[in-house]
Amino acid sequence: MEQAAMEPAAMEQVVTVGLDGSPESLAAAHWAADEAERRELALRLTHAWILLAPPTPDSPAADDQNYWAKHIVHDAHAELARDHPKLTIIEDLVADEAETALLDAAAHSRMLVLGSRGLDRVASFFLGDIGLHTIARAERPVVLMRAGQRAREHPGRVVVGLSLHGPQDNLLEFAYVTAFTRDVPLHAVHGRTPDRTHTGTGGDGVARDTEERARQELDEVLRPWREKFPRVRVVDEVRLESPARAVVQAAADSDLLMVGRRKHPPALGPRLGPVVQAAVHHASCPVAVVPHE
Repeated sequence: MEQAAMEPAAMEQVVTVGLDGSPESLAAAHWAADEAERRELALRLTHAWILLAPPTPDSPAADDQNYWAKHIVHDAHAELARDHPKLTIIEDLVADEAETALLDAAAHSRMLVLGSRGLDRVASFFLGDIGLHTIARAERPVVLMRAGQRAREHPGRVVVGLSLHGPQDNLLEFAYVTAFTRDVPLHAVHGRTPDRTHTGTGGDGVARDTEERARQELDEVLRPWREKFPRVRVVDEVRLESPARAVVQAAADSDLLMVGRRKHPPALGPRLGPVVQAAVHHASCPVAVVPHE
């Protein structure tokens, strides 16, 4: 298998899923188990509860206090083990606030997977403060999964949205490894609105010039990754429309949409750009948000 870049020593060889007892988090756990198995990693089931009592010998009170937390993790473990008998599954009960626990788990995992609730029939995500803050601050990729979104029996393709502004190695590495482990094509899409201030050409000429420049830039960005992952078939596309609209439309009928999130200095606080916002609220498939410099 093509090797990914060297990972930080602190990263564990696990995929972590956050469990809260909801159908959405259980769907996320099934997706995470499939992904861990494909990548030959372990799966960690994390449930955080600030009132979790420390385990002590012969302590019925602590057992009662921790009953539901243990029940959530044990039931998920049993269900996943039936479907993935060879997968290493780790139970992780954390006595902390959920956001703190998830951010810490993400920092030591290959990726963090979270469940998300759909509000209506127009494939939209509802994310509480915990989910949004986790996406905006996590050091590793965060995947969002809704109930009912299970891995397809016959995988089709995965999509990565590229801005072409600044380095995106983390996003491209994640995208190529994902396509490789699934043995599916990678659809790389870039959206760009034609520059109407460009002089010397009419409307059609502006569009052609914009598309040509974008295609050249996209090819330059993808070239080293094509060489690094020669067995991954890549379909690249430039769409002359807003980047947010381009990635959401390109992800229709795909297995996974991957978008990048630029890390911001602590003084600026965590922020999600318009492309990430559009992806997590409107994409009809699971979404991976990958932080990069």
